Amino acid sequence: MSTSYFPNSRNVHMGDLTVNHYEARSLGSDRAFKDLQDKMASEAIHNSDERCDAPKCHPETRQAVQEEILSWITHGDGDTEPKKILWVTGPAGTGKTAIAGSVAEICEDLGILAGSFFLSFSGSEKRKSKRFLLGTLAYGLLQHDGLQPLRGPILSAIERDPAIFRKRLRDQSKVLLLKPFYDASIHLDSSSSPQVIIIDGLDEVEAANSRKLGQHEARLANEADQIEILSVFLQAALDVNFPFRILVVSRPERVIRDFFLNTANHVSRELFLDAKYDPDADITLFLNAKFAEIRRRYGLPLSWPSQADIKRLVGAASGQFVYVATVVRFLQDSKLPDPQDRLRTVLSLHFEEAGSNPLAPLDALYNRILMSSPDPLLAIRWLGVISHWLDSSPALFARQLLQDFDGQADHLLEHLASLIDIPPTRESHQLHYRCISKCGRI
Repeated sequence: MSTSYFPNSRNVHMGDLTVNHYEARSLGSDRAFKDLQDKMASEAIHNSDERCDAPKCHPETRQAVQEEILSWITHGDGDTEPKKILWVTGPAGTGKTAIAGSVAEICEDLGILAGSFFLSFSGSEKRKSKRFLLGTLAYGLLQHDGLQPLRGPILSAIERDPAIFRKRLRDQSKVLLLKPFYDASIHLDSSSSPQVIIIDGLDEVEAANSRKLGQHEARLANEADQIEILSVFLQAALDVNFPFRILVVSRPERVIRDFFLNTANHVSRELFLDAKYDPDADITLFLNAKFAEIRRRYGLPLSWPSQADIKRLVGAASGQFVYVATVVRFLQDSKLPDPQDRLRTVLSLHFEEAGSNPLAPLDALYNRILMSSPDPLLAIRWLGVISHWLDSSPALFARQLLQDFDGQADHLLEHLASLIDIPPTRESHQLHYRCISKCGRI
């Protein structure tokens, strides 16, 4: 053993001896960790309880795109022109969040996920705000066994400046992400360190007080937050001490697209979810699996549905996973009888050619589901208010605010379970209504 336990001692001889060394954590470090916990959004992490029902890729689907992303994460340094940022994008409904969630799960299992943040327009307030992004990522770093040398630098930085979370993201990033890696670089083992940070739903970030602004001003404020977040990750990607790749997933909104095409094109690459990744084959696999579940549940014959019916649904989806997911939820709604009749209803819908508007079948389906409410126009108004104003409020509060009479919410929304998650009445004081997707033109 080292005689550092006995400074200035000479001729020390010991027999059998057990030494227990305890390193006391300072109260300041404990306070700093508590501050960090208060400034992170646990509900935005990929495996949070709030995301327990979030979409994941069905087994054997989206394999090509997942393999391409994972190859970039683990072997991207071998590319001819290595890029630290990968932007996965595509139209609404193409399964981006499901892909991001599945990749995050795989990376977690492999021990290579450094952190994640899943933004969501229908999630809790913290999942919409940039204010909790850096705190969540810093907290995630401290949970990884291979990054424990970062603990001291990160908590010391918070202890020195408890107001760091009220500063610009650029300053937070320097203090919580970049400088700690510089300070701890000689103590970090790259062989046991994670490799990627995953950010999903960047286009769904919501600026502070944006709901009090006009539509144009709110859009500009939200776009400014998107650019601020992207600028932070660009700053990190350019820092030689920052070891992670950064996976950003979003719709191809103009400001995001322009940022990657112009500002960050030298450190980023784009993966666009188009026909190259054969979504029709994946959608067919998904439908076959889900129809097998429905047949078992209702005791239906193996001949249902016909291959022609599945082919029509795949064609109507036009690569949009959100369409077939909504169809399946509509067929599985326990409050509506006879899934065979419901499928006939879906297949009887008329809409313009998908080539001119790929979302036309989805709009037609949403319209048909909304028409199953006893008062469709009022249901649309309720969904609009819930989606834009009450999505973070307990369902009980939403009911009390919107109802004209007791039981109106159940009467109005009971057939809309494929569009909105409706918590049980006994739990409505703590659970929220959650719009499953932005319904058509609401």
